[in-house]
Amino acid sequence: MIFIYIIMGIYVLAMLFILLYSFAQANLLYHFFKFRKNIPKASPPAWEKLPFVTIQLPIFNEKYVVERLIDAAAKFNYPKDKLEIQLLDDSTDETADIIKSYIQNYPKIDFQYIHRTDRRGFKAGALKAGLEQAKGEFIAVFDADFVPDPDFILQTIGHFSNEKIGMVQSRWTHLNEGYSILTRLQAFALDAHFMVEQMGRNHQQAFINFNGTGGIWRKSCILDAGNWHDDTLTEDLDLSYRAQQKGWEFIYRPDIKSPAELPPVMSAIKSQQFRWTKGGAECAAKHLKNVWLNPFGLRKKLHASAHLLNAVIFIAVVFVSLCSIPLWWAFQQEMIPGEIFRGAAVFLVGFVIIALVYFFANLSLVEFSTKGILRFLWELPLFLSVSMGLSIHNAQAVWEGLTGKKSPFIRTPKYNLSESESWKKNSYHQLKVPMTTYLEGIMSVVFLFMVVMSIYFQTYEMLVFHAMLALGFTLVSIESFKSYRLK
Repeated sequence: MIFIYIIMGIYVLAMLFILLYSFAQANLLYHFFKFRKNIPKASPPAWEKLPFVTIQLPIFNEKYVVERLIDAAAKFNYPKDKLEIQLLDDSTDETADIIKSYIQNYPKIDFQYIHRTDRRGFKAGALKAGLEQAKGEFIAVFDADFVPDPDFILQTIGHFSNEKIGMVQSRWTHLNEGYSILTRLQAFALDAHFMVEQMGRNHQQAFINFNGTGGIWRKSCILDAGNWHDDTLTEDLDLSYRAQQKGWEFIYRPDIKSPAELPPVMSAIKSQQFRWTKGGAECAAKHLKNVWLNPFGLRKKLHASAHLLNAVIFIAVVFVSLCSIPLWWAFQQEMIPGEIFRGAAVFLVGFVIIALVYFFANLSLVEFSTKGILRFLWELPLFLSVSMGLSIHNAQAVWEGLTGKKSPFIRTPKYNLSESESWKKNSYHQLKVPMTTYLEGIMSVVFLFMVVMSIYFQTYEMLVFHAMLALGFTLVSIESFKSYRLK
């Protein structure tokens, strides 16, 4: 009986974390509605008074997308004598030769090819090395899978007339959203971040983050904040918090679109998720104490805590999932009063709030159309299921980040696929199957069994939750095995 109460305590604490996190999301949703009516705008200086800008394009083994990237960079609508484009290439394959050959197509564009044979610091190291040579007063960064808007600089540079502004971030959009259900679900998640979370935080001057690409910095801000660091896997989030703690202000522009490619295969999705979740946890360990010790307002501190610790929700989901099994059994054995068991439904408020965040974020992009609402009705439960299916993989990343375990920067393979093309021939594709994939397969069997048992005993209190877990772990494990094992 003591064991059951311990399990119940863990379950309640995990659900309480999810509930508290959802309250922070609810506040962001409120400010999202207010931000929508007052999106910041700024006109650029006169053409002859435009400042010098450096575009940094960090590249590592990107033979499938680098030509597309160079074509897009060459189209920037900006004075050619006030623009340089750094190709920060750490490649170890034929990408280097492709770049050197392809930039010859643009003799009038100031392409600066910078190649490192030592990848020390990975992306952060490349950006730092490029910054040492950058002539620009402002530094825009785009990853290799992006296709920048030609007017990006003109749309953002006017904000820097305010000397306090250190960075302007644009909204990611998606080049291949319709490629598969996996790309659609990723777009579903990212749209919530770029609509509700970034807008909600920026509206109330809470900490927001440079998203690693699709943004432009004041060079002096980067240097004042201590330049790029490589001690976390999310150098973008790290620099964002250091800069804002120094007093610099950021601007978010949801109306400026920066199209990018979404990973079309589960192994690539997992490598990206691992880097983001572990890096976020590393930044929490690095910055959260300083945020609370500095004289920021309580609201700003609370949102920073929710922001930096948001990936801990995956650890909470793992605990809730595992604890739900003995709690279901204890309820069957009448060891837990039905009133207490059913009273735990109050925690479902958290899931309702999170669902509303995704609802308004995604449907605001399609003007709340009937078609969008109908699509949302099946995308939301599927998205939540797959998110729970990724909980073991992401929980491992978060735990490693919080405890200080180091791991190399694993970049996400880029594909550059049309809707009819297959990803199977990509030579950068990861083949090694991680242990968590086998655990996901085991979990899918366990929760399928729990669904069958709930139906057999006609106890339906956890049926929906267990069914979503079964679906999520099954889809994630199947898609993982399919992607990792192909050669």
